[in-house]
Amino acid sequence: MIRLDKFKLRDYQKPIWDALENRGYRKVICILPRRAGKDICAWNYCIRTCLKRTCMITYVLPTYRQAKSVIWDAIASDGVKFIDFIPRELIKSMNSQDMKIFFKNGSLLQCIGGESYDRSIRGTNPYGVVFSEYAYMDRNAYLTARPILAANNGWALFIGTPYGCNHFFDLYTEGTRYSDEWFVYKLTTDDTQHIPIEELEKERRAMSEELFMQEYYTSFLRGVEGSYYSRYINVMRQEGRIGFFPWEPSLPVHTAWDLGVHDGTYIIFFQVMQGNTIRIIDCYSQCGTGLEHFSKILKEKPYSYGTHLAPHDIKVRELSDGCTRLDKASMLGINFVVLPQRSIEDGIELVWTTFNRICINEKPCESMIRAIENYHREWDPIRRIYNKKPVHDWTSHYSDALRYLCSGLPYVESGQTTAEELERRYREARYGASAQLPKFFRD
Repeated sequence: MIRLDKFKLRDYQKPIWDALENRGYRKVICILPRRAGKDICAWNYCIRTCLKRTCMITYVLPTYRQAKSVIWDAIASDGVKFIDFIPRELIKSMNSQDMKIFFKNGSLLQCIGGESYDRSIRGTNPYGVVFSEYAYMDRNAYLTARPILAANNGWALFIGTPYGCNHFFDLYTEGTRYSDEWFVYKLTTDDTQHIPIEELEKERRAMSEELFMQEYYTSFLRGVEGSYYSRYINVMRQEGRIGFFPWEPSLPVHTAWDLGVHDGTYIIFFQVMQGNTIRIIDCYSQCGTGLEHFSKILKEKPYSYGTHLAPHDIKVRELSDGCTRLDKASMLGINFVVLPQRSIEDGIELVWTTFNRICINEKPCESMIRAIENYHREWDPIRRIYNKKPVHDWTSHYSDALRYLCSGLPYVESGQTTAEELERRYREARYGASAQLPKFFRD
């Protein structure tokens, strides 16, 4: 007989296991304050599940690096490594690169980063998935796993602390509304009492009040600390400028792009209405795909396009065949206006001054609204001020696309083009569409 006796549940952790094992819940949301043992509790439940049946369990953190440090290389407060909670005689093999543990009974337990959900989850067949710090990862990680879990009658466990009213808040709201399907468990340090009062006071002095309430009192209502745009979004809601603002077929649709390599590409679709109102009607994002995919998406939509706006670095990054992405886009029929380089601070200032002209079509643009609402600066606990630069996370991409939208408005509204665009058009007219290709590929 092998005993799993290295981990013991704290009293306030027991309802989590009870909901999954005894009460039949397949969707569990666990919102606990910092240092309450969320990951060690969830990790040991995954081990227990792998031993009780032959299955695949996936443990997701926002990034691969976090999965490596928080779980794979982690050491509990009592000095036990997370990996060592599994008795060695039950392990068939381990793969440190892919963070996979194969059990002798055929089960597989794997840690992954949420940034690669499209490759790591799609096509797999997990029975259970833990989403650790779901508020900080792409919401599509769960949307990708959801149909798989439904087909397998599997379970999903969400653990973490709030991060403003983002997609984790939406999930929490859904869970409280459908209590027959969801088990929602939300505690504060007053409930858990796992941190002495003296230590809490030290923490309070070391961080902003917003962050303290978020981390230790699991507050969604305090908003994201250092948010750039949240108060503007609140004003837009109060003034009715976030709602039903559909596509106007008589006007061209323009696009603003944030082109990523590893982070994915994000597109905002917008129209400039009479009176200079900017109507954002749609958005789209996808990771791990090339420009061919986005060209197909543009053609599938019913819009008549005007100007496509792209950041300056579209000219710099080279493709493997020697073409820039600007050249490749042109061959696919997407003729970008390349925007001049502008500092992030100047771009954010420009967005602030443009917000009073913007209306957003709420339902199609929900993911974009959440992103720009939670776009924020990082708090410096040493100097007790917010850093100047924004945090680069899931909120950055749509926020960058919004900056490009505002920066490109002069070209959209006046029909002007940049000097680079004029030069490109001249070369194409004089030498043909293949003029940008390396000599070997020219026709």
